[in-house]
Amino acid sequence: MHMNDLILQCDVCPHRCKLKPNTTGRCRARKHIIDDTGNKIIPVNYGMITSLALDPIEKKPLKHFYPGSYILSAGSFGCNLNCPFCQNHEISASNGADLTPANNYLSVEELINLAIKSKAQGNIGIAFTYNEPLIGYEYVIDVAKSARTNGLKTVLVTAGCVNEPIADRVLPYIDALNIDLKSYNKNIYSDTLGGDLDTVKAFISKAANTCHVELTTLIVPGMNDSAKEMSEICRFTTSLPGGKNIPLHITRFFPRYRMTDKKPTDISLILSLTELAGKYMNYVYPGNI
Repeated sequence: MHMNDLILQCDVCPHRCKLKPNTTGRCRARKHIIDDTGNKIIPVNYGMITSLALDPIEKKPLKHFYPGSYILSAGSFGCNLNCPFCQNHEISASNGADLTPANNYLSVEELINLAIKSKAQGNIGIAFTYNEPLIGYEYVIDVAKSARTNGLKTVLVTAGCVNEPIADRVLPYIDALNIDLKSYNKNIYSDTLGGDLDTVKAFISKAANTCHVELTTLIVPGMNDSAKEMSEICRFTTSLPGGKNIPLHITRFFPRYRMTDKKPTDISLILSLTELAGKYMNYVYPGNI
């Protein structure tokens, strides 16, 4: 059989990577393998935990979901975007090769047990965060199902850049999300961030119909810092289920990763955009100031 006959397309996100055997997609976390069970694409980051911390729920940030509680935050590796300002690039841009599986793998049961043990410290569940959780959606679903039967909540902190069938599979098991709406400019999404604005908007719309949603926009100088763009973000948000009552977090950029040449966002700009958004939205919060 010719090698090209074995190419599989990954349909998790808009990139729809076409993978030859033993190669991974742009996300670095989904790989085409051939084994005794067939020719398939698998999440190589399944259960591979790179970061684990008990955080205040407000740190996600979620302001209107069990305020004052804590949540066990878990991250893996890989991301299907390539934001030049990523603050977690050590894991989001990793393919896992620098990780030690024996030290980082947590089964569903092990992660759930850690969450249960943390209940005494105010923990309400598990948040998948730090990298993009939806490129490893299988683990998210498996954990979320078990979490629900154990009285735990499941939270996602995500860029929301996944195709509709994946959203349909995941969202029924999720209790709350903070979704990054990084810009309202299609070219910024495709050229600078490596994502797709329409896909993210569709994911946000779907999520707003199923569970608690809060949005975050990181204001990067010269990229998405105009009053016009903030107004567009707000008009879109008010069109969703929940509309004006969806919390919006407007956060300050700090130089990171491949974007160390820019200065931090002026606090005065964050505050003025927060004031502007407040004309559309009932709950707007400045962050990182």
